[in-house]
Amino acid sequence: MSEAALDVRDLPRNEAYAQLHQQVRAVLRGIDDPVSAMATISCLLHQGLGFLWTGFYRVVEPGSLLRIGPYQGSLGCLEIRFGAGVCGTAAAQRQTIVVPDVAAFPGHITCDARSRSEIVVPVFGPHGDLAAVLDIDSEHLGAFSDTDATSLQHLVRGFATGWD
Repeated sequence: MSEAALDVRDLPRNEAYAQLHQQVRAVLRGIDDPVSAMATISCLLHQGLGFLWTGFYRVVEPGSLLRIGPYQGSLGCLEIRFGAGVCGTAAAQRQTIVVPDVAAFPGHITCDARSRSEIVVPVFGPHGDLAAVLDIDSEHLGAFSDTDATSLQHLVRGFATGWD
């Protein structure tokens, strides 16, 4: 396959996500490997929207530990405990967290000092189990909105429902 990542940075976010969602579904159609899906989604989001860091932390000890999964960007933290930082908090609460200014988030874990804002979206498997979190960092303050949260939640539903 010679599929190229779309560059949708100049589009309104809702339109950008709509195009990225279509591309994700087309590329992952028939694929049921979650690691392949994580790698593909990380690439398409990172290239498409130009984020600082885009990737997944996988649940390796349910209710306890996340470990780095496929990602794009600088070196990520290798492990994060549930409840620690933005990723661990989103995992423990099983809900999306948007952080406009990471310096104001109590216990924020700094993996890349350039990060200024962050969004973390829980990823649920086919049986409703927490499989991972999608973590995206930006070097800009206030980079993420409700549009990002809703669109990314919709995008990662494919882990539970499939990409067809």
